[in-house]
Amino acid sequence: MPKKNIYLILLSLGTALWGISFSVTKLAVQESSLYIFLFYRFSLATVILCACFYKYFKETSSESLLGGVKLALPLTAGIMLQTLGLKYLPASQCTFIAGICVVMVPVLKWGVYKMSVSAKIWIASLVALAGLCIISVSDTFTINQGAIYTILGTFGFSMYLILVEKQATKGNIITTVVPMFAACTVLSLCFAVTEPAGSWVPANNNFWMAVIYCAVFTTAFMYTVSMMAQKYIPAERVAIIYLFEPVFGAIAAFFILNEDLSWRLFIGGGLILAATFVAELNIKNMGFRKGIRTNKIS
Repeated sequence: MPKKNIYLILLSLGTALWGISFSVTKLAVQESSLYIFLFYRFSLATVILCACFYKYFKETSSESLLGGVKLALPLTAGIMLQTLGLKYLPASQCTFIAGICVVMVPVLKWGVYKMSVSAKIWIASLVALAGLCIISVSDTFTINQGAIYTILGTFGFSMYLILVEKQATKGNIITTVVPMFAACTVLSLCFAVTEPAGSWVPANNNFWMAVIYCAVFTTAFMYTVSMMAQKYIPAERVAIIYLFEPVFGAIAAFFILNEDLSWRLFIGGGLILAATFVAELNIKNMGFRKGIRTNKIS
């Protein structure tokens, strides 16, 4: 089986794991410090990855170290902001808002790297924006601060996807995995120490179960697979594979957190899913995809 197809399967599996992680994380940070939670999550993931990729240490160069740090900045910001959003917003809503990265990636490529974007992507962006407004804006026309945090986190994650694609063209992406998560650990530690009231050893089983689940499945496994996959799959296609993450996330929130699936979630989430389908239907002919093959990001 071609490597591209193998990574497509692994990414699809990871999408389900990722969707479930929103509910698992919400249980962990409801009564505990999210920064301490992220510190443990990244620390354990780094240890696991060191054990898995130790043979690549001798291939790690200063460029790999620097590349890992550069990737860690938007990734840490994205995860941190989305986790913060979970404190104020239902997990089911967070998963759908996070889904707008599908249309955000190509739009950011257009804005940052001047790559052309087809009309369908702009239409998809408007449809996704409409869905986002239905989910995020209340009857009194106010926006929950959790929605703002999640949107900003999605922006950070979208930038991370684009930078991973850029880094993958420079050499062996595996050598940047451990430095990236080590940098994420340090960054989260810097925030964790600013919370003097936070408990470093919470007496909460949900906290430790979430640390293990997120470190193993959604951090060490999923982010490594997504990074390696982008050597064979463009960033916007990777984002589209994440299409069903909100679906798994909403189902998990219903069963794990007993969250109500409101009409806003169904209509707004449906529009966001429709927007991603619009992007997927046109992906083989989109101008920005063509640009990826002809224009190297510098």
